[in-house]
Order: sequence, then structure tokens, then C-alpha cells
Amino acid sequence: MSDRDGRFDGPPVREKMFNAPPTVLLIALSMPVLFFFQQRLPDMGAGMAFAPADLEQGRYAGLFTSMLLHGNWTHAAMNAIGALAFGAPVARLFGDRVGPTVFLLFYIACGVLAALGYGLIHWGDTTPMVGASGGVFGLIGAATRLMGGRGRVRPLLDRRVIGASIAWMGVNALTGLIGYAPGAGGATIAWEAHPVGFVVAKEAIGSVEGEYSSTRHGESNYKAVGVLNLPIATDKLGVRLVAGYERIGGFIDN
Repeated sequence: MSDRDGRFDGPPVREKMFNAPPTVLLIALSMPVLFFFQQRLPDMGAGMAFAPADLEQGRYAGLFTSMLLHGNWTHAAMNAIGALAFGAPVARLFGDRVGPTVFLLFYIACGVLAALGYGLIHWGDTTPMVGASGGVFGLIGAATRLMGGRGRVRPLLDRRVIGASIAWMGVNALTGLIGYAPGAGGATIAWEAHPVGFVVAKEAIGSVEGEYSSTRHGESNYKAVGVLNLPIATDKLGVRLVAGYERIGGFIDN
């Protein structure tokens, strides 16, 4: 190619067909792989599903293990595509060092909190639910704040963020109204969990920070800090949750 002055800038750069970060690819590929093995379980994985009644009985493992299950191949494929499409920009934001670990924990936290939100909404219900949709919607919520930002997080009240959020919640509400809930073994996919994962991630994406360093002849140092802002009354009252962890590796000075 050449510019108006006839100067050549070399051949065009060829984009890679698959350029998603490895952690995102791992999560996306794990969904159909895990469903393959799920089909071979005696109960189709029903024992790993989550039911709101589990909260009353002090059983919390299902909040996580339900993310590993899917209703059918279509359900697993849709979540895998969603994780691949919307997880890539989020993973790139977290970086390459401790970023993959932070991204994985971020994804899991969105899914667990989404399931918890569903459990609180349907308190005492014994109907099991499965699916990683809560975590995937978390990635969608986070990616919403990265649209057109060139790697920067857009403000919550940015008109594009608001518009995209309304659109996604509208699609999700429509999904609930038409009753699309593919499942297996009596387990259903809870559309009510999606907004929880979406909102949690959209709030948290601008408030997660990680650092990594190393000491020569010593161990690695790392720090992770997360801040979650939960507005109660707009411009009047809110709750801020802060959590952090820091590890400073030791060394021997001879």
C-alpha cells in the first residue's frame, strides 16, 4: 500500500485468526469438554447443580460447581462463544503477569455471586440450576465499559455504557419472558442470575488492581486490591467494599 505521496509502508499486517488470551481460550474450551464428561456421569451432574434451598441448609459448593455444568450442547456452545468474545478485552485489561489469575478469579466471582443472587431471589426453591451464564454475563458487563475505550475503562454514566446495558438487560428480560431455558435432568438455566453477574462486573471492572514484582535471588512479590461500589441512593448513599492481599517474598542477602 502507499500514501498520497506514493510512499510505501510495506505489506499489510496480517491479523491472527485466534488472538484471544490463553486464559480466555481455556475457559471457553473447558465448557464443551466438561459437558462431554458431564454426559457420562450417572446423574448427568445433577448432584453438582445449585438450588436456592442449598443456602438454607448450609451447602454452598453448588454456587461454584453449577458453573461447570450445562443443559445441552447448544447451551455449552453459546456460553463458550460468549466467554471468548467478551472475555478477551477484559483479560487484556488485567495484563500478562498476574492478569490471568486475576481474570480467572474475576470470572468465577461473577458466576458465584450471580448464583447467590438467584438463590436469594428464589429463597427456599428446590429447583436446581446449571450453567456458566452468570459468569459470562459478568464478562459482558465488564466488556461493556471497555467499548471504544482503547483499553481504558469508561465511566459508569457514559452514554454508550448506559445504552449497551439497557440493550443487554432488555435481551435478558425477553429471554425470561419467552421462557427459553434449555436444561437437562430437571435443571434449569436461571436468567435472573444474569443481571447480578452483569452489574457486579460492571461495577468492579474499574476497581480491580494488581501488581507483580520479583527480587533478584529472592521470591516473587504480588498484590491484588479490589474495590466494589454499590450505590443505594444515587448521589446520596452507597456502600464500598474493599478487599486486598499482598505477599512480599523473602530473600537472603549474603
